[in-house]
Amino acid sequence: MKKIKIAIIGVGNCASSLIQGIYYYRNKTVEDVAGLMHWDIGGYNPGDIEVVAAIDIDRRKVGRDVSEAIFAPPNCTVVFQKDIPVTGVEVVMGRVLDGVAPHMKEYSGDETFLVSDTPEADIVKVLKDSGAEIALNYLPVGSEKAAKYYAESCLEAGVAFINCMPVFIVSDSKWAERFSQKGIPAVGDDIKAQIGATITHRTLTKLFSDRGVRLERTYQLNTGGNTDFLNMLARDRLRSKKVSKTEAVQSVLSEPLDPRNIHIGPSDYIPWLKDNKVCFLRMEGKTFGDVPMELELRLSVEDSPNSAGCAIDAIRCCKLAIERKTGGPLTSISAYTMKHPPQQFPDNSARKMVEEFISGERER
Repeated sequence: MKKIKIAIIGVGNCASSLIQGIYYYRNKTVEDVAGLMHWDIGGYNPGDIEVVAAIDIDRRKVGRDVSEAIFAPPNCTVVFQKDIPVTGVEVVMGRVLDGVAPHMKEYSGDETFLVSDTPEADIVKVLKDSGAEIALNYLPVGSEKAAKYYAESCLEAGVAFINCMPVFIVSDSKWAERFSQKGIPAVGDDIKAQIGATITHRTLTKLFSDRGVRLERTYQLNTGGNTDFLNMLARDRLRSKKVSKTEAVQSVLSEPLDPRNIHIGPSDYIPWLKDNKVCFLRMEGKTFGDVPMELELRLSVEDSPNSAGCAIDAIRCCKLAIERKTGGPLTSISAYTMKHPPQQFPDNSARKMVEEFISGERER
């Protein structure tokens, strides 16, 4: 059986959901594939993905087998696949840099980060020795220096890079050119959910436009109780996240809204929500005869499994690019699964592009 060998950078809730999903779908067949956008991509099923390296900085995870680390605090996502066999892959100590917000030290118990005193691993060597083909970046929002350090490590190790967080690397022309020159595929930036706040907001915005309704004002407020929301209490770490989420919505409008009339971003951290994310969405517009209308929506989702459904497709498309020797940003799967891709497309167009890429009709 062919395998797709991946490395995980940041063994948090998103990594937990992805790894649980890999084993969950190994017990499924094509007739029972609820929760997937694709069962087969280029001959690869979800269960064909194998974690061969994992990196974190929390002492509750470093040194433990991945099968244990994904359930260690502060992880709090839903457990839908309890039986994860011992993998033999030990979580190694990464480089901290700006990966931990200073205010996280103010919290205690499960919420805080307990930085390990284990010596930092040689990440390039870890990637090479493990045989990893693709690395997924799951660092916390605002970890710009750390994200770029791991992107550099992937370039040096010759490993494809999927950037699941909002630091603009794959969508930055200078980084994109470096991945292209080395012939290394890259997907990014800032992963979407299957049905989450951003994709719902985009879809409704496009619906307004297609039905001739002029959108005048809108907001999207999100609350949650995982460490991502706790991390984002430091508003100075939110700049790229707000840009990513706002551009994802603005891009489907023929004329972008005045910045004063659109607000998208986290609202607050509510510990007991854990990995449950609650979105409050409001849209105000004008219909026929300039008659006003309003739409309000509340969306509640388990945040991390929602993103894993997109990650599992991004991984397999990245593998196809490796096999086809296609380097640089993968336009189609980035547009379909990421909030801030190198080039934005309407979601229905992006899906069509992905199908063409999978079939070989499209290069990237």
